[in-house]
Amino acid sequence: MKGETALWWIRRDVRLRDNQALRGALAHASTVIPVFILDPGILRSRYHVRAERRKAFLFGGLRLLDEALRQRGSRLIVREGAAATALPILAQETKASAVFAEEDYSPAARGRDGEIARQGVNLQLAPGVSVRHPDEVRKADGGPYTVFTPFRRAWLALPLPSEGDLLPVPRSLPAVPGGLKSVALPQLPLPEEFPPGEAEARRRLVRFASGGKAPIYEYGESRNRLDWEGTSVLSPYLRFGMVSPREAVVRALQAMAEAPGPAARASAELWLGELIWREFYLAILYHFPSVLKTAFNPALREIPWRTAPQDLEAWRDGRTGYPVVDAAMRQLRGIGWMHNRGRMIAASFLVKDLLIDWTQGEQYFMDQLVDGDPAANNGGWQWTAGVGTDAAPYFRIFNPVLQGQKFDPEGGYIRRFVPELGRVPDRYIHEPWRMSGAEQEAAGCLIGRDYPAPIVDRARVRDRTLAAYRRSQERARR
Repeated sequence: MKGETALWWIRRDVRLRDNQALRGALAHASTVIPVFILDPGILRSRYHVRAERRKAFLFGGLRLLDEALRQRGSRLIVREGAAATALPILAQETKASAVFAEEDYSPAARGRDGEIARQGVNLQLAPGVSVRHPDEVRKADGGPYTVFTPFRRAWLALPLPSEGDLLPVPRSLPAVPGGLKSVALPQLPLPEEFPPGEAEARRRLVRFASGGKAPIYEYGESRNRLDWEGTSVLSPYLRFGMVSPREAVVRALQAMAEAPGPAARASAELWLGELIWREFYLAILYHFPSVLKTAFNPALREIPWRTAPQDLEAWRDGRTGYPVVDAAMRQLRGIGWMHNRGRMIAASFLVKDLLIDWTQGEQYFMDQLVDGDPAANNGGWQWTAGVGTDAAPYFRIFNPVLQGQKFDPEGGYIRRFVPELGRVPDRYIHEPWRMSGAEQEAAGCLIGRDYPAPIVDRARVRDRTLAAYRRSQERARR
């Protein structure tokens, strides 16, 4: 409306393209003020204690967004403080009649938004964190889905987005009134593997999903190979909305329609399925917020976990003596990201082989991951631990040797991240402890000196793990 002022509160939508919150603000008011709140309650929550790379990625994206805003006549206002305090103050200061933001589904975000609304702020929440709101995808009886396959069917049965639904980048934006104070964003070293920003996000999406020879058409074959670049590596950009999930889905659907053959179409459909898994875990968190505190499965909340700080430290440091586990953990520590197959292998080893509480791994991943997202990270850990919704059976225990042989057959991934195994022959790369003393000398890798011996005998711990899970089930039945 003419004369009205609105705030566009940027949270997980660090972009201009296909931004429904921004569109709502522009439709409501002639003056729109983009704002980001440096909320210490979020930046220092249990999920952000050491997440320096994730914060650096976010702040880098915000700086680039500010540049894009300035090119269009606007600018980013940054305020510091608890959002429930800082935002109402800014709304009053600017006489804003409404605040527009993308709806977030975490318990903390919903609680914060409720508190702001109770203060009389006209908070308008728009879609965008997911393609479908969790309330849209429900069973016939109205309840939420807790199994992925029927959720996926129901999700796909609803109207699918198309190119025409994607909102263009505004050519110009209203000027932000002068005199508004803005604090500087913290300066943190950017993660080298993940240049932030909307332009990079779209470049990666186009590279992966567009064209007759796009990697998406080989995704079915390559997505699990640790030694290949077979995934989109878009997760950090989706985490902070540097690309909209709706645009990612549209590109997947286009790739399916333009696929050069059945296998290529199936691969594109698999990638679409991964995007729907993201929506599934967001819906689980929305409907069952307690998953951030406890196992979804009540029968597996009393597992007698081991307290083994030395084993936990060895796992964190990539010193378990199992090469593929160690490579995955060193990749995480080195670049703040891990291949999804590596995440499953490393998580299974911590929980099923070391019998250490899955929440310890969940916390560590959130501390390290550039793409760390409470819904996806929690869902993945509960799935691997066998304690969550639609989880892998608890008795399914990944064998890290077989996983390495299957998904890193020549050891390229291992050698990249565990350089002390660089000269180990291929036949021993997944089991270096099987080398003779002379072979270890020739490879320049003495087990126990240059690379650790396995910290656990897997042949002996399976029964321990299964017994611990059964004990929890027995306690739940009492």
